[in-house]
Amino acid sequence: MSSPVDLRSDTVTRPSALMRTAMAEAEVGDDVYGEDPTIVELEQRVAELLGHEAGLFTASGSLANQLGLRLLVAAGEEVVCEAQSHIVRAELGAAAAFSGITSRTWESPRGLLDVEQIRGFVRPNAGPYLVSTTAIAMENTHNFGGGTVQPLEVMQDIGEFASSAGLGVHLDGARLWNAHVASGVPLAAYGATADTVSVCLSKGLGAPVGSVLVASAERITRARVWRKRYGGGMRQAGILAAAGLFALDHNVERLIDDHDRAQRLGFALAEAVDGVVVAEHIETNMVVLELAGTPWTAAALAAAAREQDVWISAMGPTFARLVTHLDIDDDDIDRAAAVLTSLLRSSP
Repeated sequence: MSSPVDLRSDTVTRPSALMRTAMAEAEVGDDVYGEDPTIVELEQRVAELLGHEAGLFTASGSLANQLGLRLLVAAGEEVVCEAQSHIVRAELGAAAAFSGITSRTWESPRGLLDVEQIRGFVRPNAGPYLVSTTAIAMENTHNFGGGTVQPLEVMQDIGEFASSAGLGVHLDGARLWNAHVASGVPLAAYGATADTVSVCLSKGLGAPVGSVLVASAERITRARVWRKRYGGGMRQAGILAAAGLFALDHNVERLIDDHDRAQRLGFALAEAVDGVVVAEHIETNMVVLELAGTPWTAAALAAAAREQDVWISAMGPTFARLVTHLDIDDDDIDRAAAVLTSLLRSSP
Protein backbone atom coordinates (compact mmCIF):
# COMPACT_ATOMS: atom_id res chain seq x y z
CA MET A 1 0.00 0.00 0.00
CA SER A 2 1.41 3.39 -0.97
CA SER A 3 1.88 6.06 1.68
CA PRO A 4 -0.35 9.15 1.72
CA VAL A 5 0.60 12.20 -0.30
CA ASP A 6 0.79 14.66 2.59
CA LEU A 7 0.49 18.21 1.25
CA ARG A 8 -0.87 19.77 4.44
CA SER A 9 2.37 21.61 5.23
CA ASP A 10 6.12 21.48 4.85
CA THR A 11 6.27 20.86 8.60
CA VAL A 12 5.36 17.18 8.14
CA THR A 13 8.75 16.05 6.82
CA ARG A 14 10.74 13.38 8.62
CA PRO A 15 14.51 13.55 9.07
CA SER A 16 16.47 11.50 6.58
CA ALA A 17 18.84 8.72 7.60
CA LEU A 18 21.81 11.01 7.02
CA MET A 19 20.26 13.78 9.11
CA ARG A 20 19.58 11.28 11.91
CA THR A 21 23.21 10.20 11.78
CA ALA A 22 24.35 13.81 12.09
CA MET A 23 22.08 14.23 15.10
CA ALA A 24 23.34 11.04 16.76
CA GLU A 25 26.96 12.09 16.32
CA ALA A 26 26.55 15.71 17.44
CA GLU A 27 28.87 17.10 20.06
CA VAL A 28 26.72 18.43 22.88
CA GLY A 29 26.83 20.40 26.11
CA ASP A 30 24.43 22.30 28.37
CA ASP A 31 22.96 25.10 26.27
CA VAL A 32 21.47 26.97 29.23
CA TYR A 33 25.06 27.39 30.38
CA GLY A 34 26.04 28.32 26.80
CA GLU A 35 28.16 25.18 26.57
CA ASP A 36 26.64 23.31 23.63
CA PRO A 37 29.14 23.72 20.75
CA THR A 38 26.71 22.56 18.07
CA ILE A 39 24.10 25.08 19.19
CA VAL A 40 26.75 27.82 19.17
CA GLU A 41 27.85 26.85 15.67
CA LEU A 42 24.28 26.93 14.35
CA GLU A 43 23.50 30.28 15.95
CA GLN A 44 26.66 31.88 14.60
CA ARG A 45 26.17 30.45 11.13
CA VAL A 46 22.59 31.63 10.76
CA ALA A 47 23.46 35.08 12.13
CA GLU A 48 26.26 35.40 9.57
CA LEU A 49 24.00 34.24 6.73
CA LEU A 50 21.46 36.93 7.63
CA GLY A 51 24.02 39.65 8.30
CA HIS A 52 23.35 40.03 12.03
CA GLU A 53 25.63 39.91 15.04
CA ALA A 54 24.15 37.00 16.97
CA GLY A 55 21.56 34.25 16.94
CA LEU A 56 19.43 32.29 19.39
CA PHE A 57 18.13 28.77 18.82
CA THR A 58 14.49 28.21 19.79
CA ALA A 59 12.23 25.19 19.78
CA SER A 60 9.65 26.80 17.47
CA GLY A 61 9.06 29.59 15.02
CA SER A 62 6.36 31.05 17.23
CA LEU A 63 8.81 31.35 20.13
CA ALA A 64 11.39 33.01 17.87
CA ASN A 65 8.77 35.48 16.63
CA GLN A 66 7.52 36.28 20.11
CA LEU A 67 11.02 36.91 21.42
CA GLY A 68 11.73 39.12 18.43
CA LEU A 69 8.61 41.17 19.06
CA ARG A 70 9.32 41.45 22.77
CA LEU A 71 12.70 42.99 22.00
CA LEU A 72 11.05 45.77 19.98
CA VAL A 73 7.67 46.46 21.62
CA ALA A 74 6.92 47.21 25.26
CA ALA A 75 3.73 46.21 27.07
CA GLY A 76 0.88 48.50 26.06
CA GLU A 77 2.48 49.44 22.76
CA GLU A 78 1.55 48.03 19.36
CA VAL A 79 3.02 46.11 16.48
CA VAL A 80 1.35 46.58 13.11
CA CYS A 81 1.26 43.98 10.35
CA GLU A 82 -0.74 42.63 7.44
CA ALA A 83 -4.03 41.02 8.55
CA GLN A 84 -3.13 37.47 7.49
CA SER A 85 0.31 37.51 9.09
CA HIS A 86 1.27 34.42 11.06
CA ILE A 87 2.04 36.39 14.22
CA VAL A 88 -1.60 37.56 14.50
CA ARG A 89 -3.45 34.68 12.87
CA ALA A 90 -1.62 31.55 13.98
CA GLU A 91 0.25 32.27 17.22
CA LEU A 92 -2.83 32.26 19.46
CA GLY A 93 -2.57 35.82 20.73
CA ALA A 94 0.88 35.15 22.17
CA ALA A 95 2.10 38.74 21.88
CA ALA A 96 -0.77 39.93 24.06
CA ALA A 97 -0.73 36.95 26.41
CA PHE A 98 3.02 36.90 27.01
CA SER A 99 4.12 40.49 26.55
CA GLY A 100 1.11 42.80 26.78
CA ILE A 101 1.64 43.81 23.15
CA THR A 102 -1.36 45.03 21.18
CA SER A 103 -1.62 44.70 17.43
CA ARG A 104 -3.34 46.44 14.57
CA THR A 105 -3.61 45.14 11.02
CA TRP A 106 -4.32 46.18 7.46
CA GLU A 107 -5.34 44.01 4.52
CA SER A 108 -3.44 43.61 1.28
CA PRO A 109 -3.77 41.21 -1.67
CA ARG A 110 -1.76 38.00 -1.09
CA GLY A 111 -0.04 39.66 1.84
CA LEU A 112 2.07 41.91 -0.40
CA LEU A 113 3.42 44.91 1.45
CA ASP A 114 3.13 48.57 0.43
CA VAL A 115 5.24 51.15 2.20
CA GLU A 116 2.79 53.97 1.46
CA GLN A 117 -0.05 52.02 3.04
CA ILE A 118 2.10 51.45 6.12
CA ARG A 119 3.23 55.07 6.22
CA GLY A 120 -0.36 56.22 6.58
CA PHE A 121 -1.27 53.47 9.04
CA VAL A 122 1.30 53.66 11.82
CA ARG A 123 0.91 55.96 14.82
CA PRO A 124 4.31 56.40 16.48
CA ASN A 125 4.48 58.60 19.59
CA ALA A 126 0.69 58.80 19.79
CA GLY A 127 0.69 60.57 23.15
CA PRO A 128 -0.89 59.71 26.50
CA TYR A 129 -4.36 58.83 25.23
CA LEU A 130 -3.71 56.55 22.23
CA VAL A 131 -1.67 53.43 21.63
CA SER A 132 1.71 54.13 20.08
CA THR A 133 3.11 52.02 17.25
CA THR A 134 6.64 50.91 18.02
CA ALA A 135 7.23 48.15 15.45
CA ILE A 136 6.26 46.90 12.02
CA ALA A 137 6.23 43.17 11.29
CA MET A 138 6.88 41.75 7.83
CA GLU A 139 6.54 38.15 6.65
CA ASN A 140 8.51 36.57 3.80
CA THR A 141 7.36 34.31 2.29
CA HIS A 142 3.81 35.14 3.32
CA ASN A 143 2.17 31.92 4.48
CA PHE A 144 -1.54 32.72 4.22
CA GLY A 145 -0.86 34.79 1.13
CA GLY A 146 0.05 31.54 -0.59
CA GLY A 147 3.85 31.58 -0.36
CA THR A 148 4.16 35.15 -1.64
CA VAL A 149 7.69 36.51 -2.01
CA GLN A 150 7.99 40.09 -0.76
CA PRO A 151 10.01 42.27 -3.16
CA LEU A 152 13.32 43.27 -1.61
CA GLU A 153 12.92 46.88 -2.70
CA VAL A 154 9.64 47.18 -0.79
CA MET A 155 11.18 45.62 2.31
CA GLN A 156 14.09 48.04 2.08
CA ASP A 157 11.70 50.98 1.76
CA ILE A 158 9.79 49.80 4.83
CA GLY A 159 13.01 49.41 6.79
CA GLU A 160 14.18 52.90 5.83
CA PHE A 161 10.81 54.42 6.71
CA ALA A 162 10.73 52.61 10.05
CA SER A 163 14.20 53.84 10.92
CA SER A 164 13.27 57.43 10.10
CA ALA A 165 10.12 57.14 12.22
CA GLY A 166 11.89 55.55 15.18
CA LEU A 167 10.15 52.20 14.72
CA GLY A 168 11.57 48.70 14.96
CA VAL A 169 11.07 46.04 12.30
CA HIS A 170 10.61 42.32 12.87
CA LEU A 171 10.83 39.92 9.94
CA ASP A 172 9.02 36.61 10.26
CA GLY A 173 11.23 34.72 7.85
CA ALA A 174 9.98 31.23 8.62
CA ARG A 175 10.24 30.47 4.91
CA LEU A 176 12.85 33.07 4.04
CA TRP A 177 14.92 30.24 2.53
CA ASN A 178 12.15 29.77 -0.06
CA ALA A 179 12.13 33.49 -0.84
CA HIS A 180 15.92 33.45 -1.24
CA VAL A 181 15.89 30.48 -3.63
CA ALA A 182 12.92 31.77 -5.64
CA SER A 183 14.21 35.34 -6.03
CA GLY A 184 17.97 34.92 -5.95
CA VAL A 185 18.16 37.69 -3.33
CA PRO A 186 20.96 37.05 -0.81
CA LEU A 187 19.78 36.16 2.67
CA ALA A 188 21.83 38.99 4.12
CA ALA A 189 20.01 41.51 1.93
CA TYR A 190 16.70 40.37 3.37
CA GLY A 191 18.17 40.31 6.86
CA ALA A 192 19.36 43.90 6.57
CA THR A 193 15.78 45.16 6.29
CA ALA A 194 14.86 44.26 9.88
CA ASP A 195 16.10 44.60 13.45
CA THR A 196 15.05 41.10 14.44
CA VAL A 197 14.61 38.14 12.07
CA SER A 198 13.31 34.64 12.68
CA VAL A 199 13.99 31.73 10.32
CA CYS A 200 12.59 28.21 10.61
CA LEU A 201 14.55 24.99 10.14
CA SER A 202 11.62 22.57 10.43
CA LYS A 203 9.61 23.72 7.44
CA GLY A 204 11.16 23.65 3.98
CA LEU A 205 14.58 22.63 5.27
CA GLY A 206 13.27 19.42 6.80
CA ALA A 207 14.79 19.51 10.30
CA PRO A 208 12.55 17.96 12.96
CA VAL A 209 12.64 20.92 15.36
CA GLY A 210 13.80 24.49 15.62
CA SER A 211 14.09 28.08 14.54
CA VAL A 212 16.74 30.75 14.98
CA LEU A 213 16.22 34.38 15.96
CA VAL A 214 18.93 36.82 14.88
CA ALA A 215 19.54 40.40 15.96
CA SER A 216 22.24 42.52 17.57
CA ALA A 217 24.36 40.88 20.24
CA GLU A 218 22.76 43.06 22.91
CA ARG A 219 19.24 42.08 21.86
CA ILE A 220 20.08 38.39 21.70
CA THR A 221 21.49 38.57 25.23
CA ARG A 222 18.11 39.87 26.39
CA ALA A 223 16.23 37.33 24.28
CA ARG A 224 18.19 34.52 25.91
CA VAL A 225 16.86 35.61 29.31
CA TRP A 226 13.29 35.71 28.02
CA ARG A 227 13.66 32.32 26.33
CA LYS A 228 14.57 30.83 29.72
CA ARG A 229 11.76 32.75 31.41
CA TYR A 230 9.24 31.34 28.91
CA GLY A 231 10.47 27.81 29.63
CA GLY A 232 12.40 27.56 26.38
CA GLY A 233 15.85 26.87 27.77
CA MET A 234 17.16 23.48 26.64
CA ARG A 235 20.09 21.41 27.78
CA GLN A 236 21.95 19.07 25.39
CA ALA A 237 20.07 20.50 22.41
CA GLY A 238 22.99 20.08 20.02
CA ILE A 239 21.30 16.95 18.72
CA LEU A 240 18.61 19.29 17.36
CA ALA A 241 21.03 21.93 16.14
CA ALA A 242 22.93 19.25 14.21
CA ALA A 243 19.80 18.63 12.16
CA GLY A 244 19.66 22.35 11.41
CA LEU A 245 23.28 22.44 10.30
CA PHE A 246 22.71 19.40 8.08
CA ALA A 247 19.67 21.13 6.58
CA LEU A 248 21.67 24.26 5.80
CA ASP A 249 24.31 22.16 4.08
CA HIS A 250 21.98 19.96 2.04
CA ASN A 251 18.40 21.27 1.86
CA VAL A 252 18.46 24.94 0.88
CA GLU A 253 19.22 24.90 -2.84
CA ARG A 254 16.99 21.85 -3.36
CA LEU A 255 13.98 24.04 -2.44
CA ILE A 256 13.79 24.83 -6.17
CA ASP A 257 12.50 21.26 -6.62
CA ASP A 258 9.61 21.99 -4.26
CA HIS A 259 8.83 25.18 -6.16
CA ASP A 260 8.87 23.37 -9.50
CA ARG A 261 6.54 20.67 -8.18
CA ALA A 262 4.15 23.26 -6.80
CA GLN A 263 4.08 24.87 -10.26
CA ARG A 264 3.38 21.51 -11.91
CA LEU A 265 0.54 20.76 -9.52
CA GLY A 266 -0.92 24.25 -9.71
CA PHE A 267 -0.90 24.46 -13.49
CA ALA A 268 -2.45 20.98 -13.74
CA LEU A 269 -5.35 22.02 -11.49
CA ALA A 270 -5.71 25.40 -13.21
CA GLU A 271 -6.04 23.69 -16.59
CA ALA A 272 -8.49 21.13 -15.25
CA VAL A 273 -10.90 23.48 -13.44
CA ASP A 274 -11.34 27.16 -14.26
CA GLY A 275 -10.97 29.70 -11.47
CA VAL A 276 -9.74 27.42 -8.71
CA VAL A 277 -6.01 28.20 -8.99
CA VAL A 278 -4.25 31.34 -10.18
CA ALA A 279 -1.16 29.53 -11.39
CA GLU A 280 0.77 32.75 -11.97
CA HIS A 281 0.65 33.42 -8.23
CA ILE A 282 2.60 30.26 -7.38
CA GLU A 283 6.02 31.64 -6.50
CA THR A 284 7.35 29.08 -4.04
CA ASN A 285 6.07 25.81 -2.55
CA MET A 286 2.40 26.63 -1.97
CA VAL A 287 -0.68 26.18 -4.11
CA VAL A 288 -3.87 27.96 -3.02
CA LEU A 289 -7.28 26.62 -4.03
CA GLU A 290 -10.13 29.15 -3.99
CA LEU A 291 -13.32 27.07 -4.04
CA ALA A 292 -16.00 29.78 -3.88
CA GLY A 293 -17.02 29.10 -7.49
CA THR A 294 -17.34 25.35 -6.94
CA PRO A 295 -19.80 23.17 -5.01
CA TRP A 296 -17.02 22.25 -2.59
CA THR A 297 -16.12 23.67 0.78
CA ALA A 298 -12.48 23.41 1.74
CA ALA A 299 -13.31 21.00 4.58
CA ALA A 300 -15.37 18.73 2.31
CA LEU A 301 -12.66 18.64 -0.35
CA ALA A 302 -9.98 17.88 2.24
CA ALA A 303 -12.06 15.05 3.66
CA ALA A 304 -12.81 13.56 0.23
CA ALA A 305 -9.17 13.81 -0.86
CA ARG A 306 -8.01 12.17 2.36
CA GLU A 307 -10.17 9.14 1.59
CA GLN A 308 -7.97 8.72 -1.48
CA ASP A 309 -4.73 9.26 0.48
CA VAL A 310 -4.14 12.86 -0.59
CA TRP A 311 -3.94 15.13 2.45
CA ILE A 312 -4.50 18.88 2.10
CA SER A 313 -5.26 21.72 4.53
CA ALA A 314 -8.59 23.53 4.78
CA MET A 315 -7.55 27.03 5.83
CA GLY A 316 -10.97 28.67 5.61
CA PRO A 317 -14.50 27.96 4.34
CA THR A 318 -13.45 28.08 0.68
CA PHE A 319 -9.67 28.30 0.97
CA ALA A 320 -7.48 25.19 0.78
CA ARG A 321 -3.70 25.01 0.71
CA LEU A 322 -1.29 22.48 -0.76
CA VAL A 323 2.40 22.61 0.24
CA THR A 324 5.22 20.72 -1.46
CA HIS A 325 8.31 19.64 0.47
CA LEU A 326 11.28 17.29 0.41
CA ASP A 327 9.15 14.20 1.15
CA ILE A 328 7.05 14.81 -1.99
CA ASP A 329 8.31 13.48 -5.33
CA ASP A 330 7.09 13.65 -8.92
CA ASP A 331 4.89 10.58 -8.57
CA ASP A 332 3.20 12.15 -5.56
CA ILE A 333 2.44 15.26 -7.60
CA ASP A 334 0.87 13.14 -10.34
CA ARG A 335 -1.25 11.26 -7.79
CA ALA A 336 -2.40 14.46 -6.11
CA ALA A 337 -3.23 16.15 -9.41
CA ALA A 338 -5.29 13.15 -10.56
CA VAL A 339 -7.24 12.86 -7.31
CA LEU A 340 -7.94 16.57 -6.91
CA THR A 341 -8.83 17.05 -10.57
CA SER A 342 -11.34 14.21 -10.39
CA LEU A 343 -12.91 15.59 -7.22
CA LEU A 344 -13.09 19.19 -8.45
CA ARG A 345 -14.81 18.06 -11.63
CA SER A 346 -17.46 16.29 -9.55
CA SER A 347 -19.79 17.28 -6.72
CA PRO A 348 -19.58 16.42 -3.02
